Amino acid sequence: MTTRLTAHFALEELTTTLHRGIDNAPPPEVVANLRRTAERMEHVRAILGDRPITVSSGYRSPALNRAVGGAPRSAHLSGQAVDFNCHGFGPPLAVCRALAASDLSFDQLIEEGTWVHISFAPPLRRQILTRKPGGGYASGLRA
Repeated sequence: MTTRLTAHFALEELTTTLHRGIDNAPPPEVVANLRRTAERMEHVRAILGDRPITVSSGYRSPALNRAVGGAPRSAHLSGQAVDFNCHGFGPPLAVCRALAASDLSFDQLIEEGTWVHISFAPPLRRQILTRKPGGGYASGLRA
């Protein structure tokens, strides 16, 4: 059974209920955040020419976030972040450039190399970062 949050995003694609043997079912307050995140991802999709988006990570329970090496205060923990690709639009750098040039409100937009991370947790700073090859992040997008 699929639980639609918006026209193009389902609860099941923004969560993985069982991953690495870890229960990742979101609590009700996170489902409310995921609904708002899905609405914002609809705007992302529109900016990218209404092309399909493939989500690789949305909500992560604290146990799953630790297991995958996520940041201790990751917006994934509250259902306010998405890692994704939009292959029909182009590589992650092109996706990030399009989103950075738009009027989209976001907290962080990170070009991670092989995927895009976007978060919508307050205060919506519009922080734009690029993962550096050796680790860590640089401000802005690479040339």
